[in-house]
This record gives sequence, structure tokens and C-alpha cells, in this order.
Amino acid sequence: MRPAPSRPSPAVSVVILAHDEEANLPACLDSLRGLDCEVFLVDSGSTDRTVEIARRAGAAVVQHPFEHYGAQRNWAQRHLPLRSEWVLHLDADERLLPDLVTEINEALATAGPDTNGFLLRRRTVFMGRWIRHGGHYPSYQLRLYRWKHGHCEDRLYDQHFLVQGGVGRLRHDYVDTVTADVSVWSRRHLRWAELEAAETLAGGAAGRRVQPRMFGGAIERRRWLRERVFWRLPLFARAFAYWGYRYFVRLGFLDGVEGLIFHFLQGCWYRVLVDAHIHVARRRPGGHPC
Repeated sequence: MRPAPSRPSPAVSVVILAHDEEANLPACLDSLRGLDCEVFLVDSGSTDRTVEIARRAGAAVVQHPFEHYGAQRNWAQRHLPLRSEWVLHLDADERLLPDLVTEINEALATAGPDTNGFLLRRRTVFMGRWIRHGGHYPSYQLRLYRWKHGHCEDRLYDQHFLVQGGVGRLRHDYVDTVTADVSVWSRRHLRWAELEAAETLAGGAAGRRVQPRMFGGAIERRRWLRERVFWRLPLFARAFAYWGYRYFVRLGFLDGVEGLIFHFLQGCWYRVLVDAHIHVARRRPGGHPC
């Protein structure tokens, strides 16, 4: 049972996940200026200055071992002493733009009882360049909602949030700074490829995940395309087909050299890695198709 608040409740409780994020965290925290919020940092054993930076900025720091993103976000929502009925989930390499801060304050002040969440528009920045094409912008993500009415999918990879009730859409962007270091980016995706392959082979848990719908919301449509179209294409060929679609049909080549690197690595190289793990799993005794 949550203790009764001893001071006026903020409009929103911000939850940030972090591990060794001293390079990214200051900009994330600084972007919250002007937002009527309290800030919690859920750290999973950082050995750099992440915790020190958070505490100096006034954030409450909680330590919790990391299993996967969905589990960490749901743990935070269940156990942190959130004083607001609204929660905003962020990563340390994400930041709000000033117009979005103003819009969130206004949206929460005027939200009716039938609105339990808001989609935020994500702007991806890779190697310092805004990735505008390839179907990557605008990309709407459900990050802001009444925590009693929502949770994160219980998935190993590609988790989204689910909310019961009405969901609005905000007009301004938050920035996802993917990386300035290709080596760091590649190492992360090596691990994520294993997780996505395992998730695909195991299947999702019914009732705890976004349902694929061709004519649903933005997130439901993306899940429908992934599960009903992409995953039904032949292994490996689908990686090259997806990259070609993003780079040529959706004009990813207009994102310049950085776009070439981003769309190829994420749209093809990463997809080949996932399929390679699936291929190996199928060849093992007891392996099964996705």
C-alpha cells in the first residue's frame, strides 16, 4: 500500500532506466526542466557516475537487477512510491524537446477521465543525424499513461506499453539518441538479436501483449506487419526485402551516409542476425519453427 503523499503531487512521475549512462543521462535529466514532475532512476548496477549524476539532479535512485526492459519497467511501476497517477517512461538516451514539455503539462492538466494515455512522437537521431525517412519518422510510442491502467508487455524484445481506456496523441517530439558509436550500437544489437529470436521461437504470452491488428492503432499496425507479413516471409530473404523497402520505397537513401549505415545495419544486418539464430535453433534436436 502506497503511503499518503506529504506534499503536493506532481503532474507526472518520470521513470528512467539506466546502466552506465553517465554520457547520456545529463541531457535526459536537463530535458525535463519545466515539466511538473518527480524523477526516479532505476539503476541496474552502474559502475560509472550515473547514480551520482542522478542524485545531484534531484532524482530518487533505486537499484534493481536487470532482467529485460519489460520486467524492469513493470517492477518500477509496482514498487516505486509514485506520487502522481501519471507515469512517463524514458531511457537515459532519450530526451524531451521543450515544446513537448509544454504540451505534456497542458495535456495532463486538461485530460478527461476517459483518457488514460498519450502517444508520443519519437525522433530518432543516429550518429548526430535525424533519421527522417525509411518509415522511421514519425513513429508514435505509448510512454505516458495512468499507471493503474497500463503496463509494459512481458516480452524479451520489442516491448510496447498497453493501456486500458482512451489514448490521445501528442504533436511534439521526444528524441531517441541512438548512438554516436557504431561499436556500442553493434554490441547491443548482437544481444538483442538473440532475445528477438528467442521471443519469436517461444511465441508471446496471450493477454499480456499488443494484439496485431491491420486496422488498429499505430503500434497495433506495426505488430500486425511484423507478425502477419514479415515473419511469414522466408528466412534471410525477408531481411533484404525489408531493407530494400525501407531504403528505396520509403526513401531511406535521403538520410545520407548516416542513413545508409543506420537503415542497412538495423534493417538488414540485424535482421540477418535474428534469422541466423532462428536457423540454428531449428537445426538443433527439438528445435521448432517460429
